[in-house]
Formats: sequence, C-alpha cells, structure tokens
Amino acid sequence: MAARIDLTLDCTDAKLLAEFWKTALGYVDEPPPAPFRTREEWLAQFDLTEDDSADDGAWLCDPDGIGPRLSILKVPEPKTAKNRLHLDIRVPGHGSPEERWARIRAESERLIRAGGNALKEFDGHHILMADPEGNEFCVGTTSRETPSNTDGTIHS
Repeated sequence: MAARIDLTLDCTDAKLLAEFWKTALGYVDEPPPAPFRTREEWLAQFDLTEDDSADDGAWLCDPDGIGPRLSILKVPEPKTAKNRLHLDIRVPGHGSPEERWARIRAESERLIRAGGNALKEFDGHHILMADPEGNEFCVGTTSRETPSNTDGTIHS
C-alpha cells in the first residue's frame, strides 16, 4: 500500500493563502479532528505561546477525499528562494492542442482573478504561476507530456 501524504505551505497570511488554495483546488476547510468541535479547541491541547492562534494556520481537504490534505502555517521568516517542491494544477487533457491550451489559459486567468500571478508561459505546455505569497505552481493538462516542473523540462 502506498503512503498517503499531506502537503504543508509556510506563509505569512494563512487566511489569504487558504482562500486562494480553496479556489484553486476546490478544497474546503477540514473539520478539526474528533472529538474536538473547533480548531481552537484542538489547538488548546498543545503548549502554544500566547502569540499563537488558530488564525496562524488553515487546514484544507479535498471534499471527495481523493487529494492530499493541505496545511497552511504561518512562519516568521519570509519566502526567500524558489520552491523546491511545487504543485501542478491539471486541467482536462483531451482535445486538440489548441483546445488544451485554451483550457490552461482559462484556468490561469481564473487563478489570477483569485489573487495569483502568471510568471511565465511555456506555450502549448503549461503556465508557471505564483500564489499571493509567491509560492510557485504550474497549470497544465492531465497529459503525461505536460512538464511537471518550473524549468520547462518534460517529465513522463
């Protein structure tokens, strides 16, 4: 059986990034673990400083239970370099190359309206983007031929 993974994003504004990634991925706020009724109640069990609050983090999940959970946690230091790991958002890969590229561009434009930034287009393959805090991700198709990194090389 393969291991399940969760992803964690460090940030300076957890609420801002949570709203962006809920829009980008179609995720929802993850309920607190049982038996807790709220995240504040769950966090109270940890020995946190007075400066820590539930607003310092966000926990998201795929409503269908398929994708990995996403934790978004406030950290004191700013982002300083390119991500070593990034997300690829995939749109359907069927149809002609022009149809696939149109879907990639439409998704990129939707994510720009949600607060993201387009950084570079790899015409016909993918668009390198950044979330509101500069974390890089790519928008491409589900085709195995779509690059899955930000340097433009193709992985299969």
